[in-house]
Amino acid sequence: MNQWLKRLRFDPTAPLLSSGNEAIRYFCRRNLLDQDAGPIENLWHLPEAEKLLGKQLSDGSWAYPGGGKPHLRSQEDYSQLETFRMVGELVEKYGLDRRHSGIKRAADYLFSKQTEEGDFRGIYGHQYSPNYSAAIMELLIKAGYDDDPHIDRGFQWLVSMRQDDGGWAVPLRTAGVKLDAITAEKTITPDRSKPSSHWATGVVLRAFAAHEKQRKKDIARSAGQLLASRFFKKDTYPDRQAVDFWTRFSYPFWFTDLLSSLDSLSLIGFSSDDPHVSKGIEWLVDKQHSDGTWRLKLLKTKDKHLSHWIALTICRVLKRFYD
Repeated sequence: MNQWLKRLRFDPTAPLLSSGNEAIRYFCRRNLLDQDAGPIENLWHLPEAEKLLGKQLSDGSWAYPGGGKPHLRSQEDYSQLETFRMVGELVEKYGLDRRHSGIKRAADYLFSKQTEEGDFRGIYGHQYSPNYSAAIMELLIKAGYDDDPHIDRGFQWLVSMRQDDGGWAVPLRTAGVKLDAITAEKTITPDRSKPSSHWATGVVLRAFAAHEKQRKKDIARSAGQLLASRFFKKDTYPDRQAVDFWTRFSYPFWFTDLLSSLDSLSLIGFSSDDPHVSKGIEWLVDKQHSDGTWRLKLLKTKDKHLSHWIALTICRVLKRFYD
């Protein structure tokens, strides 16, 4: 038996293989059981993936459903948010990459939102958003754009935006400004002397973890140590501040939770012997049910298979730490 399976009381692969979701079965066979599951391109043509691609607009974007809230952000900015969401679905659940024309057009659209400074701007209006900039970069890296100059510029910008403690925060929050300031014309610069936010740091760290070269740098290691030290603690700032946000999960990852954090730390090279990592792993292990599944608090639950995606991700993380 693989070492990671020994960490669990019940075998989680059977419910994944019987989930009725072809993509989940594929990744279970390939990532967990080390079987030949066939070419990833087989997933590109699944009806679910083709349905998402069928809604893509000619400029490579997706329209935000319902039009959003015009007083908060423009329609163009909402389109960037929806495009980020759709690329996440396609890349994470169906393995699409830059070889697919839909991903290439979406990447071109997202890159057009990158400023001369290097950040991706618009989702927070004129304000800096290290979290969404990094989250967009994470997906594009996973789609095969790791060596693109846009990504290099993005990392340079992220490094320049660190707080003095080595983490990241939403700059307007470090200035003591409410989130509705995203409608302001003036871009607020960060007060780097203020403490970082663990949810912002966790999102930014995902971009570093996704990149084979960036994950090996000292900045990723130190930010990872900072993030792990904050497990099960309140955030410094009002956004997603409560402790229970650590244990509210989504997939593809959106904000920072325990699983997204452990995923990044496993890629960066943290050991399961790290006391913070060990505590996080034990929490997940203890929540498994006798049928091999996990029934956790889930966010963005439109996907009826979300609990299976979370289970698959837990298993991937355990496999990295123990095999």
